Amino acid sequence: MTFAQDERAALVDTLRSVGPEAPTLCAGWTAKDLLAHLVVRERRPDTAPGIMIPAFAGHTEKVRAGAAAGSWDTMLEQLAGGPPLYSPLKVVDRWANLAEMFVHHEDVLRGAARPDQTWTPRELSAELQEALIAPAKSMSKMTLKGSPARVTLRTRDARDLVTVGTGPEVIVIGHPGELLLFAFGRAPVDVVFDGDDQAVAAVRAAKRGL
Repeated sequence: MTFAQDERAALVDTLRSVGPEAPTLCAGWTAKDLLAHLVVRERRPDTAPGIMIPAFAGHTEKVRAGAAAGSWDTMLEQLAGGPPLYSPLKVVDRWANLAEMFVHHEDVLRGAARPDQTWTPRELSAELQEALIAPAKSMSKMTLKGSPARVTLRTRDARDLVTVGTGPEVIVIGHPGELLLFAFGRAPVDVVFDGDDQAVAAVRAAKRGL
């Protein structure tokens, strides 16, 4: 089993536990809406451009909404089964889906939490934390490039993963999984900030994510 497969299985278990109407950290989406996104992402390659390109977002959302009107149990089985053979994600599952499954699993686990509250994360293995470093680096280069400060992501054991942006220095400190969630713009997230108060406030308020 790869880490991506482990997170997929854990996400499916959590979805079964919370049910289709559970809240998520994805604004406006229930657990069923999020599940539909994951299934469509792997089974409808024609919707991929709409995830990144606004001009195609309408088609992607139309297909996702249609899937969300379908069977919860069927979609759970489809997600559990992984990408189908025709999916471009099939051969790159261990790389392309680790961050996707991990972040969306946390979206469900933290769905009822307030963005400003203190959050105690689930325990992750040291090996999984290490595996999440690569996506944390790559994602932050995209999501933090417009940051109002020069942001460094630093692990709890004092490893600097990446520095992005310009301006006053702000250091975001946390375990790799939490730094990945921060890069995706999720909250609550278990990180601490070091830097000028105004710069920290600006970074915390800035929009992140795709």
